[in-house]
Amino acid sequence: MIHVVLYEPEIPQNTGNIMRTCMASNCKLHLIEPLGFSLDEKHLRRSGMDYRDQLEVFTYKDWNEFISKNTGTYFYITRYGKKSPTMFDYKEVEGDIYLIFGKESTGIPKEILHDHLEYCARLPMVKEARSLNLSNCVAICVYEVLRQLDYPGLSPVEFIKGEDWLENE
Repeated sequence: MIHVVLYEPEIPQNTGNIMRTCMASNCKLHLIEPLGFSLDEKHLRRSGMDYRDQLEVFTYKDWNEFISKNTGTYFYITRYGKKSPTMFDYKEVEGDIYLIFGKESTGIPKEILHDHLEYCARLPMVKEARSLNLSNCVAICVYEVLRQLDYPGLSPVEFIKGEDWLENE
């Protein structure tokens, strides 16, 4: 199972987009408080679309509560990481995979990252760029894990309109 963890997210539209990505990719979403918005905000509903009811979302009062309730391998996505997400072999991970992303303004606290340097990843980009949009980072990283695992449980064809929709006149 793949889990997406947002440490103190601040922007509801990002979290809504991430909710949509998690639902579509069969990931669970974990939100660590404080949140910079209410979970019932209209921006969150709009960007998360109708998928909110089909998604498992867990909230935690802080980092300590989160780690006390979740076991698996944690990967920290941070601008300070020295490996790209493709350098990890997710097929070799035993148990659940947790992709942890920091808040939009400051990222994951150094106190958390310091003891897990071997699991810190950075999305490669030009040296002048600080970061990419959070929801884009989540999508990129989730799909790298899914690619390595050969997209378990995901449909390779269009289901709603039918896989032959393009061929039909």
